[in-house]
Amino acid sequence: MSIRHSIYLVASPRARVGKTLLSRLLIDYHKHEEREVAGFDLNTGDNTLKQFAPDGVAAADIGSVKGQMALFDHLVSEQGGGKVVDVGSDIFKNFFDLAFRIGLVEEAHKRNIAPVILFIVSSDKQSADAYGDLRARFPGAALTPVHNEMLGLAQHRDRFPPSAQSGAILRMPVLSASLRKYIETPPFGFADEQLANARHIPLEAHIEIQRWLRKAYLEFRELDLRILLGQLQTSLRLD
Repeated sequence: MSIRHSIYLVASPRARVGKTLLSRLLIDYHKHEEREVAGFDLNTGDNTLKQFAPDGVAAADIGSVKGQMALFDHLVSEQGGGKVVDVGSDIFKNFFDLAFRIGLVEEAHKRNIAPVILFIVSSDKQSADAYGDLRARFPGAALTPVHNEMLGLAQHRDRFPPSAQSGAILRMPVLSASLRKYIETPPFGFADEQLANARHIPLEAHIEIQRWLRKAYLEFRELDLRILLGQLQTSLRLD
């Protein structure tokens, strides 16, 4: 089985858990690997994904049938490389209800596109229930629990088991508060040339951010390999 690319749905029913930061990292990871990538922003308010990456991200709206069709047609298109969707917490339920109704995961598989749900975990019951619902409704997706180390120690891992397609938890490494101030004001990107041109960042901060990026990108590479292996195993079982 040949996987053309992946659709990454970055999600949580909770606000302010790091969805937009993870989406930004994924987009710039693809650029670092010289892969084509497109971002889709389903957030409202300040510091949205599109504000951080105005050139490579489209604001999406699923409040109308036209907007729904436009977004999901883009996601399952065989053109345009990888897709990263930042699913805002206020639209979480509506988005996944719609994805279930239209069979997004099944349509992706038909086109040899790997559907990946990156769910940022937290210890509350709402998140655990939402994760369980996604696991039941999207068995064909690589449902991956994400531990954002900025939120503290991982808790209740048994309530967020990864799917067979993803195989393990993904970790977002913690970045110190003294460095976060440099990356949390849009527009700001992690691409090499953007970091090099960020003259307001001291040299020692540049070095530490680069170390942090290497840890994050290593997590993404390992996730890529696990997803590829999971897809191949699924293909062999079907054969």
